[in-house]
Parts: sequence; structure tokens; C-alpha cells
Amino acid sequence: MSRRKPRSEVIQLVAPIASVLDAVWRRVHWWILLMTVLYAASGVTIVHPGEVAVVMRWGHVVGAPIEPGIAFLMPYPFEQVVRVPVKRVFEQRIRTLADDPIPRNVTSLDPTQQGYALTGDQNIVHVEVVARYQIRDPIAWAFLGPREDDVVRTEVTAAMMRSLGEIRVERVLSDGRKDLIATASRRAQAGLDAAGAGLELSSLELTHLGPPVALTGEFDAVQSAAIGATTAVKNAQNFRARAIPEAQISADRAVQSARARAASDAATAEGDAEAFLELDASYRENPAVVRERLYRDGVENA
Repeated sequence: MSRRKPRSEVIQLVAPIASVLDAVWRRVHWWILLMTVLYAASGVTIVHPGEVAVVMRWGHVVGAPIEPGIAFLMPYPFEQVVRVPVKRVFEQRIRTLADDPIPRNVTSLDPTQQGYALTGDQNIVHVEVVARYQIRDPIAWAFLGPREDDVVRTEVTAAMMRSLGEIRVERVLSDGRKDLIATASRRAQAGLDAAGAGLELSSLELTHLGPPVALTGEFDAVQSAAIGATTAVKNAQNFRARAIPEAQISADRAVQSARARAASDAATAEGDAEAFLELDASYRENPAVVRERLYRDGVENA
């Protein structure tokens, strides 16, 4: 067995190292203290308005997000801060269901190259949407959810396709846009929640909704025919609204005139009947006188 070195020999071996460290400390101890203080101060974090800070300790999320203000944390690498802009409104243009770019002077539609959606009556339309959204759950958005651009595009596209498939093309291109946006927004939000994206849709804006360029002429012809049919129906309804009251007035006038003539004829007939009865009574009393009078009246009126 090897003999242990005496304590004095160990001290003699360590003494040069200790003297060097002592000399270094005497020369740079202020710098060491300053660096230590600065390192400790690096844990002080300022959270700006409009954002929150998610704290990670050794790679794991700890506590609730920190609200705007000053936070005193452990310096890196003990704790890290991920800033989340919860008040910012993000905007994404979604052209999955639109021509990209919109072609000109084309005569056909290539489904493999151009996006499209089908309406409830099997018509093709192109849709371009602008989605605006905010971060609702900072932790889910920063660490748990899928990539925000991908999930927003996927969920809005799926919601828009399903909603368009429930509406006829005439309504889509006329007065059905408000209902379409409301339905698609509700479904897209449900999809974002199910995906754990931590996002909340602020609005959906239809920047383009119409038929493919290759079919614009046919759609315009159909729309013109539909407008013409609607106009003809409205004109017929207006004519009916005018004609029926006028016919009713004419009928009322004819009835009143007929009633007046009937009353007049009845009164005349009654007068003639009474005169005849009086004449008959006079004839029965004195036939010769009545015959003479009738004869003279007939000669005078001849």
C-alpha cells in the first residue's frame, strides 16, 4: 500500500495555486462581483402592454402567463421567457379556393391547378378570404398547438367549403354572403378549438367570390336571365296590384248603375201599373167617356 502524503506536503502543493487565485481575486474581484450582479439582474423582465409572458423553467412551463409589468425571474438558463402578443390582430389571406393567380383569357378550368368550391346546386365558385384572429390561449399557441398559418388556412378552408355546399349559387352571389360568413366563422372557430390552436377568429372577410374566369360569361347570362325573370315577376305583380283595384272599381260602378236603372225601371213600371189600374177603374164606371178620351189622346199624339 502506498503511504499517504503528509499534510505539510499537500499544503505545499496547493499553496501556489491558492496564491495565484488570491492574486487574481485581489485584482479582478470587483469585476467578478459586477458580472455576478449583472447576471442576476438579467432575470428582470419587462412585459410590455399588449402582451403576456410565459415562463419556462428548465424547459417546462411554470405558473400562469405574466401580465404587463415588471417580473423578477431567475436568469438564463434556469428560466426562459416567451412573449405572446395577445392583443395583436393577425391577418392571413387565404386563397386555397381561388385561382392563384387569377388567370385571364382562359377557356377551361383545370381542377388540379386552380382551387374551387362547389355550391349546394353543384356550381363552381372561387373564393378568397382574409382571416383576422387573435391569440386566446398563450400557452397553447406557444407550445401545444399546431403551426398557426397552417391551422388557420386549413380550418377556414374546410369551413368555407362546407358552408358553400349548403347554399345555392344564386344566393351565394346575391344576398347570402352575410349568412355564409357567419356560418363559416362559427365552424372555423370550432375547428381551431378542436385543434388546440389557442386562437380566436376576429372576422372573416370575403375579398373575392364569383365564378371561375372561364365560366364568367355563362354565369353572367344566367344572372341576367334570373334578373330578367325577377323583373318580369315584379312587373306582373305591379300590374296585378293596379289592375285588380281598377277592375273592382269598374265592377262597383257597373253594379251601382244597374241598381239605379233597376230602381228607375221599377218605379216607372209601378207608376204605369197604377195609371193603368186607375184607367181600368174609370173605364168600368163610364166606358163611353174613357173610350172617347183615349181616342182623342191617340189622335192628338198621332
